[in-house]
Amino acid sequence: MKQGIKKVKAPRRRFLHLALGLLCLLLQVPQARAQRVPLPDTTGQGNSALPALLGDTVRVRLELQPDSLVAVPMGPMVVDSVRLEWLRTPPTMRDLVCDRVGCFETDVPHTFNNSVMAYVTLFTARNRSYLQRVLERENFYFPIFEKYLAKYNLPTDLKYLAVVESALIPTAKSPVGATGLWQFMGPTAGDLRLQRDEWIDERMAPEKATEAACKHLRYLYGIFHDWELVLAAYNWGAGSVQRVIRRTGKKTFWDLYPHMPAETRNYVPTFTAIMYSMKYAEAHGLRTPSLRYQYAEPMDTLSLRGYAFDLRRLSRACGYEDSLYLTRFNPELRRAALPAGYRPYVVRFPAAAAVHLGDVDRTTLLEYCQPTAALPQALATLPPRLDGVEPWVSQSVLAATEGPRTSEEAAAPRFRRVPHKVKRGETLASLAERFEVSQSQLRRWNELPKGRPLKPGRELVVFVPLPAAAPRRAPMATEVLPMIAAAPRPVVSTEEVAARREQAAANAREVARLQDVVRQEKLQEARLVGIRQRQAIQQAAAEGQARAAARRMAQAQAAVVTEARRNEAKATTAALEPEETPEAVASAPEVNTGTYTVRKGDYLTKLAREHNLTVSQLMAWNGLDAETVTPGQRLMLHAPAADAGAQEGARRQSKPMASKATAVAPARAAPERKGLSPQVHMVQRGDTLFNISQRFGVTVQGLRELNHLTSDDVKLGQKLLVPQG
Repeated sequence: MKQGIKKVKAPRRRFLHLALGLLCLLLQVPQARAQRVPLPDTTGQGNSALPALLGDTVRVRLELQPDSLVAVPMGPMVVDSVRLEWLRTPPTMRDLVCDRVGCFETDVPHTFNNSVMAYVTLFTARNRSYLQRVLERENFYFPIFEKYLAKYNLPTDLKYLAVVESALIPTAKSPVGATGLWQFMGPTAGDLRLQRDEWIDERMAPEKATEAACKHLRYLYGIFHDWELVLAAYNWGAGSVQRVIRRTGKKTFWDLYPHMPAETRNYVPTFTAIMYSMKYAEAHGLRTPSLRYQYAEPMDTLSLRGYAFDLRRLSRACGYEDSLYLTRFNPELRRAALPAGYRPYVVRFPAAAAVHLGDVDRTTLLEYCQPTAALPQALATLPPRLDGVEPWVSQSVLAATEGPRTSEEAAAPRFRRVPHKVKRGETLASLAERFEVSQSQLRRWNELPKGRPLKPGRELVVFVPLPAAAPRRAPMATEVLPMIAAAPRPVVSTEEVAARREQAAANAREVARLQDVVRQEKLQEARLVGIRQRQAIQQAAAEGQARAAARRMAQAQAAVVTEARRNEAKATTAALEPEETPEAVASAPEVNTGTYTVRKGDYLTKLAREHNLTVSQLMAWNGLDAETVTPGQRLMLHAPAADAGAQEGARRQSKPMASKATAVAPARAAPERKGLSPQVHMVQRGDTLFNISQRFGVTVQGLRELNHLTSDDVKLGQKLLVPQG
């Protein structure tokens, strides 16, 4: 045994001796230095510079190719072998991706960093199947996105945003409720006019949702003017991004990066990685022949127009084995059917399927697509369970009785909305009296401040109370209402059915008669309003004509009086004796001439009140066009015809025609002075110029002229002159 062991140990010792010898030889070899490129041999001794040992691998002659990076003669310059090895090494994947992303010609975010590279690795290496499923749907949805992005003048590469949101799945729904290709929340969809109900959700309609997304992106870009912040606001909300900008004072996405939630921080890098991965899908081997690509097809439409519809029956009619095949072309349908009476809807199906439909018309096709079973209906709301309160058994029992709030409904007033334009002279009190409402109601309906007068031309809204509705028919004594635990419904006889029909016909005739009466009342009211308007127009025209005639008559009378005075003066001058002086002649007629010299502080209203006259009389007798007078002006305080009657002989000698005019004038002036003597009226609560004019039979303009008013406003306790007659 010992000899065998010695024989085994002998070869091991030889191996150890050999290893030690080789180690000593390696220690004697000089350390490797940087290679030097030898210069061409110009002395003719080409092999003299070669090393003696052909097996030396440290210093060798480099045979450089013409296209080599180091082919340029470098002289005594040293070339680092590590640098040369780096030049020969192909670029890494990170550098390649960085170069490709930097070459993107787009306005959307394409900044490259470690976060982007991590997502590029995820989509191109670790989770390739996700991006391959997206590539299958790319040709189906991207043409729709590009059409609407071009329509709203947005960057075309924003189409990759839908991939980040929903992976091009139109029915995708997030845990928080965002739905559709562009993942709209409910409030945002409402702002963008996307309709949602229990049958249809337009957030899942590709074209409508894409157009809404373009509008929303354009709105966000108008706020931030930076596409990185636009994408962050699309995910986090515009208000949240604005708040963090105000709080930090920073205005770029990467400056705000630490202050955002994790989902928003990863949103922009994910978008850049998706855009790169889909643009360079072939370079990474993502496009394979085994993928089932989807392409757009020519489509045909079918308008329902309120018909009940079952999409499964249309799929069978078009020859598809899958009854839900057409749902991929109508993803906004939450159910595969629509009820009768639903709003207008258009169903889309491939045009190639029209071959299976043949020459069938639209009505026949819609009748075939009617649901075979009743569509699910919404559950009836249950009344709340309250202690000590017995709820109504059913709707039929509630309809058969008057109900608990019949008295309140009958007592509550019902109103009709009537627009009204404020006219000159109308006040809040007059309108309240006219429409039979209170002033506080008018102020509350129109938000009118208290104590401020109405301005003519303002539009008001008045709720006029309607006549009380006819009381409900009380149940007859012979009518038995169903009870909570009622027996099975008894069979109704033919006579009772006929009686009910006759009663229903009588009720219908009565309703028609009442409607006819209401219509006739409205026509009569409209006729009366038209008659009142015509009468008001005629009265205003007559008053205008009367004022014009009075003005013309006053002017004619003034001309006659002036001519008579001129003739009288001439006759008086001729009859004077020589010893009389002109001063005596001039002072003689001032005794009883019936005139008044205007003094400082006088005005027509004051003079009319002192002499028991009206302003219109003074203006007519003196030929005044306005109510202003100047100090020193002479005014006649009586009709001009009175002077002509007193000096009838002089007028008869001077002008025979003047006597005829003065003979007729006193007869007309007498009743005028007798009927137009004004009276004083004190303004009461609720009075307006319009009410006072209606009460005394005069016009609003006449009251304003008589009392020198510049507006239609009057105050409580104010005294007004009102002409009689």
